[in-house]
Amino acid sequence: MKFLSPAWLWLFVAVAALLGGYVFLQLRRSKYVARFSNVELLSSVAPRRPGWRRHLTFALLLVGLSVLTVGVAQPTAAVRVPRDRASVVMAIDVSLSMQATDVLPSRLQAAQQAAKSFVDLLPGRINLGLVSFGGNASAVVAPTVDRDAVKVAIDKLQLQESTAIGEAVFTSLDAITAFSRATTAKGDKPPPARIVLLSDGANNKGRSVSEAILAARKAGVEVSTIAFGTDSGTVTVDGRTIPVPADTVTLNRLASDTGGSYHAAHSVQELQSVYADIGSQIGYTTQHRDISWRFLAIGLMFALAAGGASMLWAGRLL
Repeated sequence: MKFLSPAWLWLFVAVAALLGGYVFLQLRRSKYVARFSNVELLSSVAPRRPGWRRHLTFALLLVGLSVLTVGVAQPTAAVRVPRDRASVVMAIDVSLSMQATDVLPSRLQAAQQAAKSFVDLLPGRINLGLVSFGGNASAVVAPTVDRDAVKVAIDKLQLQESTAIGEAVFTSLDAITAFSRATTAKGDKPPPARIVLLSDGANNKGRSVSEAILAARKAGVEVSTIAFGTDSGTVTVDGRTIPVPADTVTLNRLASDTGGSYHAAHSVQELQSVYADIGSQIGYTTQHRDISWRFLAIGLMFALAAGGASMLWAGRLL
């Protein structure tokens, strides 16, 4: 918890002084009673006091003042709120290795299923785009809040030869730049952006991953990567069985060097969990909001309770 006006917390000194004064008066009253030789006579002439009820009344007042002190210091609480105007580009590998069936029904179909879950997960105000990449990369859907358009495009993804991870990053950056220019007023700061890239292979065509890292860092865009598939995955090409493990080292470097997060997924369930984790990172941010009204309301309730108890039990206000 943080405070917008922490100087008001010094009022706790006054609350502590009030408590000290009350304790002093109670001790002084006890000594006075002890000095009175005829206790029975004292009890007959002195007015009846509410005893423990008097202490309860003061305790309610003290709690109320303490809570009110916290309230006037304007406490804030960290809350999780959806981001506004952020843009995300989801890049999906459609190379021939994505037809491997080590993840049922196939890597591509599993990736499509999980990607659509990711679409539903992001807050509606975040703009989401789609890039597919095989031997080259293409922007299938520009960043948009139209979730149905992205889902339809995901279902239409087709396999291609080769894997151009570097080109996928460059194409995603181009889509983000075009969106920022079209939606950001002159002089305003562009909205935050992120690339989420899924691949099951190694970069073997187009610009290098190192070039892509430099471009992403220059643009200030983080790239989160997902290495999808198992090490035992294979595809059959021209009667030959070819192993198709993901290049985890390269994908990890792409994420870490751009400030993103790296994940490995070996099943559709793991992939959905990864997308959910990334979506939580991207779609929400933490803000501190003023919650002083809660403390002011509770403090006022305690103060009113103290006043009511005093009127009920002592016939006077405190």
